[in-house]
Amino acid sequence: MEMQMNWERQLLDLAKIDSHPTPRTFFSYWAGDASLRQAYLLAERIAAEHSKSFHLASALLPEEKRAAVRALYAFCRTVDDIVDESSAGERKQQLDYWRSIVHTAFAPDGDLVAAAWVDAMTRYHIPRHYALQLIDGVARDLTQSRYATFDDLATYCYGVASTVGLMSMHIVGFRGRQAVPYAIKLGVALQMTNILRDVGEDYRNGRIYLPREDMLEFGISETDIEKGVVTPRWRKFMQFQIERTRALYEEGWKGISMLEPDGRMAIGASAVFYSGILDDIEAHDFDVFNRRANLSAWEKVRRIPALWLKVRSL
Repeated sequence: MEMQMNWERQLLDLAKIDSHPTPRTFFSYWAGDASLRQAYLLAERIAAEHSKSFHLASALLPEEKRAAVRALYAFCRTVDDIVDESSAGERKQQLDYWRSIVHTAFAPDGDLVAAAWVDAMTRYHIPRHYALQLIDGVARDLTQSRYATFDDLATYCYGVASTVGLMSMHIVGFRGRQAVPYAIKLGVALQMTNILRDVGEDYRNGRIYLPREDMLEFGISETDIEKGVVTPRWRKFMQFQIERTRALYEEGWKGISMLEPDGRMAIGASAVFYSGILDDIEAHDFDVFNRRANLSAWEKVRRIPALWLKVRSL
């Protein structure tokens, strides 16, 4: 039996693991509804515009599941943009608007993103507390810009990323509650990858997500991040963060075999594409101050054959 870290137990408590049903849809999203079709098409365009990695990975799903996860993405993107782009006076009102949509499962007329999300959330029996936790998670950026420990940071990662994985799992389909801890770990790994990639950008926006206890252990100060110079200490610090994140990907991968077979490639692709960003950070000497690590479209596509073999071996 695997030992659980404190942060893992805390996140399992947040996930309310005992409340998970095995999801099954109960009607088709097409259903002759032209406006709903337009809502899903808008969600697809939002995914294509804002995340090439997600758009490519989700393309590996069957049509209806693909449409539903893109509706989920559009919901997440819209909520995240409220925090990053809306004025201070509008944020609470807009976040409360989305909380109301989640609570009531009702989309106001004319809101196509809400229409697609409510339809997907209802059809796939997605627990609403995950969507509410996501809203609270992104709202945390309004009040907190530093994290003392990895345990604290993991809770943030759960709110903004593991919740997305748990909602995606209900769309993809899963075979038992034992899949939940792995979805949580994969979500933390994905968000940690974002954090490591965006150190420079986040600092310019007034935020440092890196755990202060880790920074102190490796002799890294906020001044070092402000200067944006790669030093031997910075390399050791980043290598430690990358190795921990890779371990989370490896643990999270174990849960892919617990998903419905037609969803394993898509979730596996998300893990492979994002973990490749860690490779790119290493390949560019851990410089996350002056460039944004990424994988080209070709680098993603060339990983798919090995991914297919790995999924087939599950």
